[in-house]
Amino acid sequence: MRLLRLASVAATTLLAAFAQTPAATKADKKSAFDKATMEAYVRYLMPWDKRIDIKIADPEPAPMPGYKTVKVTGSYQKVSVDEIFYVSSDGQKIVRGAVYDVAQTPFADELKKLHTDLSPSLGTPGAKVVMVLFTDFECPFCKEEAKVLRDNLLKTYPSEVRLYFKEFPLENIHPWAKPAAIAGRCIYRQNAPAFWDYHDYVFENQTAINDAVKVTAQPDLTQFRTKVLEWAATKNLDTVQLGACMDRRATEAEVDRTVAEGRNLRVTSTPSLYINGRPVPGNFPWEQIKTLIDLELDRAKTTGEEAEKCCQISLPVPGKH
Repeated sequence: MRLLRLASVAATTLLAAFAQTPAATKADKKSAFDKATMEAYVRYLMPWDKRIDIKIADPEPAPMPGYKTVKVTGSYQKVSVDEIFYVSSDGQKIVRGAVYDVAQTPFADELKKLHTDLSPSLGTPGAKVVMVLFTDFECPFCKEEAKVLRDNLLKTYPSEVRLYFKEFPLENIHPWAKPAAIAGRCIYRQNAPAFWDYHDYVFENQTAINDAVKVTAQPDLTQFRTKVLEWAATKNLDTVQLGACMDRRATEAEVDRTVAEGRNLRVTSTPSLYINGRPVPGNFPWEQIKTLIDLELDRAKTTGEEAEKCCQISLPVPGKH
């Protein structure tokens, strides 16, 4: 009984001590503005293990009051993925999702980030529907989408649509995708209309190029160069100039800019299409693409608005190989 009384007294003393130190409990409260806390939370949420390098950006203004925007970038080898979180001013709540302003198009943020200058394009300048396609020359799904668009787009909409081409080579899984993007930009510099002939040639001969390059850990990229120059000779392009441009990787900075633009839009797969800013990731049949184009044309009629100018990447997850 004496031991029980002693234990009761001790328990009462401990409870009193806790009751007298609420400030200590408050001080231990975690905050998402602490980068180590945010990193640990995001690693568990995604989940991203220790192989993935995580960078937490400094807080920026958010589109709604009472919150800050925090960008978290996960990187593994040549792959980077950006995730946007909204953190409450007290650092206690994290929101992951999209924020919309009813006074604007729901795709206003995407339109601000899309830049069509100096990009290969098809269709009518100033068209009501502007489409931007992020794609990869080595991606088989991109090959299918390219054929769908080339076969149907201008035939169905001769003056209502403008399509812009954006390179987004997935270097970690497609070894000749970036050299192909660089070569395409070299051709575009030399002869802009010839770019679309090159576009069609590469996609139509994707399998033959894979066989020639021997897509392995050490692909033979000289075979890719040879095939492009052989094709260019049939189109009366200056093969000496083109070869020099490819060898110097003279257009690599242009390709890198489109990749950065895609990452800023959180593009993680190819093909990724934007129709007046609306994200349409993945390879879709023409009927579905046409439905979205018609939706934009109908909206333009009712609102009087013109279009504003404007293969999967994933980070490793524990247990998946």
